[in-house]
Amino acid sequence: MREKIYSLFTNPADMTWEQILMNLCVAALIGFMIYISYAISHRGTIYSKKFNASLVALTVLTGTVMTVIGNNIALSLGMVGALSIVRFRTAIKDSRDTVYIFWTIIAGICCGVGDYLVASIGSGITFLVLMILGCIKSDNRMLLIIRAKRNRQDAIQALVFKRLKHKAVLRVRNTSESHVEFIYEITRKMLSDAEKNGESVSDDIYRLGDIEYVNIVMQNDEISN
Repeated sequence: MREKIYSLFTNPADMTWEQILMNLCVAALIGFMIYISYAISHRGTIYSKKFNASLVALTVLTGTVMTVIGNNIALSLGMVGALSIVRFRTAIKDSRDTVYIFWTIIAGICCGVGDYLVASIGSGITFLVLMILGCIKSDNRMLLIIRAKRNRQDAIQALVFKRLKHKAVLRVRNTSESHVEFIYEITRKMLSDAEKNGESVSDDIYRLGDIEYVNIVMQNDEISN
């Protein structure tokens, strides 16, 4: 009777309790490495503590699933069928979040099958790559947003193209009965070159008169004015 009860709790791949515990502990350790990597590379308002904590749990859960499946083909097919009905509708704010999700799944799979060497080396190299490339941000693009009376639209376009040397790209022009709004895409270099003489582009635009506002928006991972 004792043997039957024990057999109900044994792993299909005949893993010992020590092996199962080792799989999950290594998965947890790699999960904490992922946690640290995400916290470092996602500084600012885009950082989500809940999402970061879920990465650790996802690594352990994936390792648990792979430990249960083992070499059992029937069980693996049943697990795939069960997971296929789950739909995730959480919006991904940053494309790097997808990388971290795949990282947790792959690390959990490696730990679940007991391949700690591949999990450790792969996670270490991924950690270094993300730390290096995490410093690269697409903060070179900027938006110049101008709202003014409609009678000033020709003067605004002429001034913008003159100050920015015809390199500004007009992305949007919104008009109403009394107002017009321009959205130009520029770069940081274009703006710095235009203001080399010390005169601000915004001040130059305001001098045209009938200008409601001039906004410069940075297009990077975190939108800020």
